[in-house]
Amino acid sequence: MRTLRPGRVTVQEAARLVAPADGAVLLDVRETPEWRAGHAPGAVHLPLSALAAGAALPDDAQARPLVVVCRSGNRSQRAAEVLAARGAPAVDVIGGMRDWAAAGFPVVDAHGGNGTVA
Repeated sequence: MRTLRPGRVTVQEAARLVAPADGAVLLDVRETPEWRAGHAPGAVHLPLSALAAGAALPDDAQARPLVVVCRSGNRSQRAAEVLAARGAPAVDVIGGMRDWAAAGFPVVDAHGGNGTVA
């Protein structure tokens, strides 16, 4: 498992970090309607609003490096700062899910079908 340094990563770097060999978790901090419309397969969901209010990380994201994503990269940057203050290894994705989809990485909806970035 790769150790993450604080900072920002491109969508290509994010995809490598969340590959099984590196073991990081893609943490999507968008709100629930955005998540349902489309997210990266295998991503874990925790809205920034809940994280900022003190919510714990989902079990799937506990004690693992975190690659944080939102729609464009603004909320994920804030979420990575919150996580770092809690001692969690986290980086955020530059360009967010918009760049993820534009780069050709898969996006699925809440039912597993083709999703869109809302």
